[in-house]
Amino acid sequence: MSTPEPDDSHQISQRDLRNRSAEIMDGLERGERYAVTRNGHHIGDLVPIRRRRRAVSRAEFAAVSRGMPRLDDRKYREDMDHHVNDDLYDPYDRAYGRGEFAEDGE
Repeated sequence: MSTPEPDDSHQISQRDLRNRSAEIMDGLERGERYAVTRNGHHIGDLVPIRRRRRAVSRAEFAAVSRGMPRLDDRKYREDMDHHVNDDLYDPYDRAYGRGEFAEDGE
């Protein structure tokens, strides 16, 4: 049983993929999709990767930020004080308690 082809794709055989690989790779770079067949059965798809942007312009950030709710600093601090224990934790306390470190002057 073959799987359905992706929409808007070119159908190519395994032989086409082997013989026309440079042409097919150029098509992928242009955003084209390919449904690969073997013996007339759809066996897979070649699809271009989506490129991620590395940075967002200041104008885009400002446009998206306009829809964000305002942050109430006092309410945020109250929530943090209520839910987070601010006591400092020193991971070396246990080691000192077991005598793994010599105290100064010993």
